[in-house]
Amino acid sequence: MSKPEVMLGLEMPDVDVWSERVVVALGQNPNMFTGPGTNTYLVGTGEERILLDTGQGVGAYLPVLEQALERAGCRIQEIVLTHGHPDHIGGARDVQDAHGALRVSKLPHSGFDAGHAVEITPIADGAVIETEGATLRALHTPGHAEDHLCYVLEEERSIFSGDNVLGVGTTVIPAEGGDLLDYMNSLERLLAEEPTVIYPAHGPKIADGTAKLQEYIAHRNAREEQILEAMSAGNARIQDIVAVVYAAYPEAFHLPARSSVCSHLQKLEREGRARREGDVPIEARWERV
Repeated sequence: MSKPEVMLGLEMPDVDVWSERVVVALGQNPNMFTGPGTNTYLVGTGEERILLDTGQGVGAYLPVLEQALERAGCRIQEIVLTHGHPDHIGGARDVQDAHGALRVSKLPHSGFDAGHAVEITPIADGAVIETEGATLRALHTPGHAEDHLCYVLEEERSIFSGDNVLGVGTTVIPAEGGDLLDYMNSLERLLAEEPTVIYPAHGPKIADGTAKLQEYIAHRNAREEQILEAMSAGNARIQDIVAVVYAAYPEAFHLPARSSVCSHLQKLEREGRARREGDVPIEARWERV
Protein backbone atom coordinates (compact mmCIF):
# COMPACT_ATOMS: atom_id res chain seq x y z
CA MET A 1 0.00 0.00 0.00
CA SER A 2 1.40 3.41 -0.94
CA LYS A 3 1.92 5.94 1.80
CA PRO A 4 -1.06 8.35 1.94
CA GLU A 5 -0.46 12.03 1.34
CA VAL A 6 -0.81 14.20 4.44
CA MET A 7 -0.09 17.86 5.09
CA LEU A 8 1.72 17.35 8.40
CA GLY A 9 5.26 18.65 7.83
CA LEU A 10 4.48 20.18 4.44
CA GLU A 11 6.27 23.50 3.90
CA MET A 12 5.09 26.43 1.79
CA PRO A 13 6.44 29.96 1.27
CA ASP A 14 4.95 32.74 3.36
CA VAL A 15 3.96 34.68 0.22
CA ASP A 16 3.53 33.43 -3.31
CA VAL A 17 1.92 34.50 -6.60
CA TRP A 18 -0.35 31.80 -7.98
CA SER A 19 -1.83 33.72 -10.92
CA GLU A 20 -2.06 37.27 -12.22
CA ARG A 21 -5.16 37.66 -10.01
CA VAL A 22 -4.19 35.57 -6.97
CA VAL A 23 -1.50 36.21 -4.33
CA VAL A 24 -1.40 33.87 -1.33
CA ALA A 25 -0.27 34.80 2.20
CA LEU A 26 0.22 31.94 4.66
CA GLY A 27 -1.67 32.29 7.94
CA GLN A 28 1.28 31.27 10.18
CA ASN A 29 -0.85 28.73 12.07
CA PRO A 30 0.61 25.31 11.22
CA ASN A 31 -0.71 22.22 12.98
CA MET A 32 -2.00 18.73 12.22
CA PHE A 33 -5.35 20.11 11.03
CA THR A 34 -4.18 23.14 9.01
CA GLY A 35 -0.98 21.70 7.56
CA PRO A 36 1.41 24.60 6.80
CA GLY A 37 -1.34 27.02 7.88
CA THR A 38 -4.42 28.67 6.44
CA ASN A 39 -4.04 30.14 2.96
CA THR A 40 -5.34 33.70 2.74
CA TYR A 41 -5.68 35.30 -0.66
CA LEU A 42 -5.43 38.74 -2.21
CA VAL A 43 -7.72 38.59 -5.24
CA GLY A 44 -7.79 41.05 -8.14
CA THR A 45 -5.41 43.09 -10.29
CA GLY A 46 -5.94 46.67 -9.09
CA GLU A 47 -4.74 48.93 -6.30
CA GLU A 48 -7.50 47.55 -4.05
CA ARG A 49 -8.08 43.80 -3.76
CA ILE A 50 -10.30 41.37 -1.88
CA LEU A 51 -8.76 39.56 1.08
CA LEU A 52 -10.25 36.06 1.12
CA ASP A 53 -10.02 34.52 4.62
CA THR A 54 -7.87 35.94 7.42
CA GLY A 55 -6.18 33.08 9.22
CA GLN A 56 -6.46 32.35 12.92
CA GLY A 57 -5.38 35.66 14.39
CA VAL A 58 -1.79 34.84 15.31
CA GLY A 59 0.55 37.82 15.62
CA ALA A 60 3.00 36.57 13.01
CA TYR A 61 0.38 36.78 10.26
CA LEU A 62 0.10 40.57 9.91
CA PRO A 63 3.75 41.05 8.80
CA VAL A 64 3.25 38.31 6.21
CA LEU A 65 0.09 40.02 4.97
CA GLU A 66 2.08 43.25 4.68
CA GLN A 67 4.65 41.43 2.54
CA ALA A 68 1.88 40.15 0.30
CA LEU A 69 0.36 43.62 -0.05
CA GLU A 70 3.76 45.08 -0.95
CA ARG A 71 4.40 42.33 -3.48
CA ALA A 72 1.01 42.89 -5.08
CA GLY A 73 1.30 46.67 -4.86
CA CYS A 74 -2.17 47.02 -3.37
CA ARG A 75 -4.29 47.65 -0.32
CA ILE A 76 -7.33 45.74 0.96
CA GLN A 77 -10.74 46.62 -0.46
CA GLU A 78 -12.72 44.30 1.84
CA ILE A 79 -12.65 40.91 3.56
CA VAL A 80 -14.61 37.89 2.32
CA LEU A 81 -14.73 34.62 4.28
CA THR A 82 -15.34 31.04 3.24
CA HIS A 83 -16.77 30.07 6.67
CA GLY A 84 -16.61 30.78 10.37
CA HIS A 85 -14.15 28.21 11.68
CA PRO A 86 -11.54 29.97 13.84
CA ASP A 87 -8.63 29.52 11.42
CA HIS A 88 -10.58 31.47 8.77
CA ILE A 89 -12.38 34.21 10.69
CA GLY A 90 -9.99 34.51 13.65
CA GLY A 91 -7.70 37.09 12.06
CA ALA A 92 -10.44 39.39 10.75
CA ARG A 93 -10.42 41.76 13.73
CA ASP A 94 -6.62 42.09 13.65
CA VAL A 95 -6.74 42.94 9.95
CA GLN A 96 -9.40 45.58 10.61
CA ASP A 97 -7.36 47.06 13.43
CA ALA A 98 -4.36 47.33 11.12
CA HIS A 99 -6.13 48.39 7.89
CA GLY A 100 -9.31 50.17 8.91
CA ALA A 101 -13.00 49.34 9.16
CA LEU A 102 -13.10 46.89 6.26
CA ARG A 103 -16.35 45.17 5.36
CA VAL A 104 -16.39 41.47 6.34
CA SER A 105 -18.77 39.36 4.25
CA LYS A 106 -19.82 35.74 4.82
CA LEU A 107 -22.83 33.51 5.18
CA PRO A 108 -23.87 34.24 8.79
CA HIS A 109 -23.68 31.55 11.48
CA SER A 110 -24.42 32.66 15.02
CA GLY A 111 -22.44 29.86 16.62
CA PHE A 112 -19.28 30.40 14.57
CA ASP A 113 -19.41 34.19 14.27
CA ALA A 114 -19.96 35.01 17.94
CA GLY A 115 -16.93 36.00 19.94
CA HIS A 116 -14.86 37.42 17.10
CA ALA A 117 -15.87 41.09 17.59
CA VAL A 118 -16.49 41.48 13.85
CA GLU A 119 -19.63 42.88 12.24
CA ILE A 120 -20.73 40.53 9.48
CA THR A 121 -22.21 41.68 6.18
CA PRO A 122 -24.48 38.79 5.20
CA ILE A 123 -24.04 37.13 1.83
CA ALA A 124 -25.46 33.86 0.55
CA ASP A 125 -25.50 31.50 -2.40
CA GLY A 126 -25.17 33.39 -5.68
CA ALA A 127 -23.71 36.56 -4.16
CA VAL A 128 -21.23 38.39 -6.39
CA ILE A 129 -18.28 40.37 -5.02
CA GLU A 130 -16.31 42.44 -7.51
CA THR A 131 -12.98 44.21 -7.59
CA GLU A 132 -10.75 45.33 -10.43
CA GLY A 133 -9.84 42.27 -12.47
CA ALA A 134 -11.83 39.77 -10.42
CA THR A 135 -15.41 38.65 -9.95
CA LEU A 136 -16.20 36.20 -7.14
CA ARG A 137 -19.46 34.21 -7.23
CA ALA A 138 -20.47 32.50 -4.00
CA LEU A 139 -21.58 28.86 -3.91
CA HIS A 140 -23.19 27.55 -0.73
CA THR A 141 -21.34 24.27 -0.22
CA PRO A 142 -22.16 22.83 3.23
CA GLY A 143 -20.80 19.57 4.55
CA HIS A 144 -17.57 20.58 6.25
CA ALA A 145 -19.42 23.50 7.84
CA GLU A 146 -23.03 24.66 7.62
CA ASP A 147 -22.03 28.19 6.56
CA HIS A 148 -19.41 27.14 4.01
CA LEU A 149 -19.12 29.17 0.81
CA CYS A 150 -16.79 28.42 -2.08
CA TYR A 151 -16.11 31.16 -4.62
CA VAL A 152 -15.82 30.89 -8.39
CA LEU A 153 -13.28 33.34 -9.81
CA GLU A 154 -15.17 33.99 -13.03
CA GLU A 155 -12.25 35.40 -15.02
CA GLU A 156 -10.28 32.17 -14.58
CA ARG A 157 -13.12 29.66 -14.07
CA SER A 158 -11.13 28.68 -10.99
CA ILE A 159 -12.52 28.06 -7.50
CA PHE A 160 -11.51 29.05 -4.00
CA SER A 161 -12.53 25.87 -2.24
CA GLY A 162 -12.10 26.79 1.43
CA ASP A 163 -11.95 23.58 3.45
CA ASN A 164 -14.09 21.54 1.04
CA VAL A 165 -11.08 20.57 -1.10
CA LEU A 166 -7.50 20.61 0.22
CA GLY A 167 -4.20 20.87 -1.61
CA VAL A 168 -3.02 17.59 -0.06
CA GLY A 169 -5.11 14.87 1.56
CA THR A 170 -8.84 14.99 2.22
CA THR A 171 -11.25 17.07 4.26
CA VAL A 172 -12.39 16.14 7.74
CA ILE A 173 -16.17 16.13 8.19
CA PRO A 174 -16.65 17.33 11.79
CA ALA A 175 -19.07 15.49 14.05
CA GLU A 176 -20.51 18.88 15.03
CA GLY A 177 -21.82 20.91 12.11
CA GLY A 178 -20.60 18.47 9.45
CA ASP A 179 -22.78 16.36 7.18
CA LEU A 180 -21.37 13.90 4.68
CA LEU A 181 -24.47 13.75 2.51
CA ASP A 182 -24.41 17.54 2.19
CA TYR A 183 -20.69 17.38 1.53
CA MET A 184 -21.06 14.88 -1.32
CA ASN A 185 -23.75 17.07 -2.87
CA SER A 186 -21.42 20.07 -2.52
CA LEU A 187 -18.62 18.22 -4.32
CA GLU A 188 -21.01 17.42 -7.16
CA ARG A 189 -22.00 21.06 -7.36
CA LEU A 190 -18.36 22.15 -7.55
CA LEU A 191 -17.71 19.52 -10.22
CA ALA A 192 -20.56 20.93 -12.31
CA GLU A 193 -18.60 24.21 -12.50
CA GLU A 194 -15.80 22.34 -14.36
CA PRO A 195 -13.11 24.37 -12.61
CA THR A 196 -9.62 24.89 -13.95
CA VAL A 197 -7.40 25.61 -10.94
CA ILE A 198 -8.62 25.12 -7.35
CA TYR A 199 -7.20 27.41 -4.68
CA PRO A 200 -7.63 25.56 -1.36
CA ALA A 201 -7.59 26.95 2.17
CA HIS A 202 -4.77 24.56 3.08
CA GLY A 203 -1.91 23.24 0.98
CA PRO A 204 -0.70 24.01 -2.55
CA LYS A 205 -2.90 25.02 -5.46
CA ILE A 206 -4.52 22.27 -7.51
CA ALA A 207 -3.72 22.55 -11.21
CA ASP A 208 -6.64 20.43 -12.47
CA GLY A 209 -9.66 21.21 -10.34
CA THR A 210 -12.09 18.99 -12.23
CA ALA A 211 -9.84 15.94 -11.90
CA LYS A 212 -9.32 16.61 -8.19
CA LEU A 213 -13.07 16.78 -7.56
CA GLN A 214 -13.59 13.51 -9.42
CA GLU A 215 -10.82 12.02 -7.26
CA TYR A 216 -12.45 13.35 -4.07
CA ILE A 217 -15.83 11.85 -4.95
CA ALA A 218 -14.27 8.49 -5.85
CA HIS A 219 -12.25 8.53 -2.63
CA ARG A 220 -15.32 9.08 -0.45
CA ASN A 221 -17.19 6.30 -2.21
CA ALA A 222 -14.22 3.95 -1.75
CA ARG A 223 -13.90 4.95 1.91
CA GLU A 224 -17.55 4.12 2.45
CA GLU A 225 -16.96 0.62 1.05
CA GLN A 226 -13.96 0.18 3.37
CA ILE A 227 -16.10 1.15 6.36
CA LEU A 228 -18.79 -1.33 5.33
CA GLU A 229 -16.17 -4.06 4.95
CA ALA A 230 -14.72 -3.28 8.40
CA MET A 231 -18.21 -3.54 9.89
CA SER A 232 -18.80 -6.84 8.12
CA ALA A 233 -15.59 -8.10 9.75
CA GLY A 234 -17.07 -7.43 13.19
CA ASN A 235 -15.70 -3.98 13.99
CA ALA A 236 -18.61 -2.31 15.76
CA ARG A 237 -17.14 0.79 17.41
CA ILE A 238 -15.86 3.80 15.55
CA GLN A 239 -12.35 3.65 17.02
CA ASP A 240 -12.05 0.04 15.85
CA ILE A 241 -13.25 0.90 12.36
CA VAL A 242 -10.75 3.78 12.22
CA ALA A 243 -7.91 1.49 13.26
CA VAL A 244 -8.67 -0.77 10.28
CA VAL A 245 -9.55 1.79 7.63
CA TYR A 246 -6.80 4.29 8.50
CA ALA A 247 -4.10 1.73 9.28
CA ALA A 248 -1.72 3.33 6.75
CA TYR A 249 -1.99 6.78 8.33
CA PRO A 250 0.02 8.15 11.29
CA GLU A 251 -1.79 7.50 14.57
CA ALA A 252 -2.02 11.27 15.11
CA PHE A 253 -4.69 11.28 12.38
CA HIS A 254 -6.82 8.54 13.91
CA LEU A 255 -8.61 10.85 16.36
CA PRO A 256 -9.81 13.39 13.74
CA ALA A 257 -10.61 10.46 11.44
CA ARG A 258 -13.25 9.34 13.93
CA SER A 259 -15.35 12.35 12.96
CA SER A 260 -15.23 11.40 9.29
CA VAL A 261 -16.08 7.76 9.99
CA CYS A 262 -18.93 8.91 12.22
CA SER A 263 -20.23 11.05 9.36
CA HIS A 264 -20.07 8.10 6.97
CA LEU A 265 -21.98 5.95 9.46
CA GLN A 266 -24.67 8.59 9.96
CA LYS A 267 -25.06 8.85 6.18
CA LEU A 268 -25.36 5.06 5.95
CA GLU A 269 -27.89 5.11 8.78
CA ARG A 270 -30.01 7.67 6.94
CA GLU A 271 -29.85 5.48 3.86
CA GLY A 272 -30.91 2.38 5.83
CA ARG A 273 -27.57 0.62 5.33
CA ALA A 274 -26.34 0.76 8.95
CA ARG A 275 -27.87 0.86 12.40
CA ARG A 276 -26.54 1.63 15.86
CA GLU A 277 -27.05 0.74 19.48
CA GLY A 278 -26.73 3.87 21.61
CA ASP A 279 -27.87 7.46 21.49
CA VAL A 280 -24.45 9.11 20.96
CA PRO A 281 -23.13 8.18 17.50
CA ILE A 282 -19.44 8.44 18.36
CA GLU A 283 -19.90 6.07 21.33
CA ALA A 284 -22.45 3.68 19.81
CA ARG A 285 -22.03 0.16 18.50
CA TRP A 286 -22.68 0.02 14.76
CA GLU A 287 -23.60 -2.83 12.45
CA ARG A 288 -24.15 -3.18 8.75
CA VAL A 289 -27.71 -3.74 7.53
